[in-house]
Amino acid sequence: MFTLNCRSNFVGRPVPVALALLILTIPMRAHHAFAAEYDENKPITVSGKVVRFTWENPHAWLIVDGPAEGGKTTRWSFEMGSPGGLTHRGWKRTALKSGDIITVTAFGAKDGSKKANVRVVTLPDGRKLFGGFQSTPGAPAK
Repeated sequence: MFTLNCRSNFVGRPVPVALALLILTIPMRAHHAFAAEYDENKPITVSGKVVRFTWENPHAWLIVDGPAEGGKTTRWSFEMGSPGGLTHRGWKRTALKSGDIITVTAFGAKDGSKKANVRVVTLPDGRKLFGGFQSTPGAPAK
């Protein structure tokens, strides 16, 4: 004899269901393509002092204080590739430390903010390493 069980699988499991619904409503940081945020026609070069180099997924970040008009300092935030991608291109987590003087070539943000996508970083020892992500113009092959 065939019987149909109409009882919901969710009955008696309110905590896991509520937790799943909560997780689905938390805003997620969207992974984006280069063209969504940066302008290939806005190349910039900043020479300055490393404030912080964070090695985190999905992208590493480089914060640099560079010179601005009137002898002031401007803080730049540079988005870089993933730690895995950077490692394949010769980077190490310890490549930069606070206080290092470097030069960054990058592509500026479309919104004009002091944020950019790294292309190349000239390290304190003179080496040049690609720092962008795969969709950055001029990215080397994997």
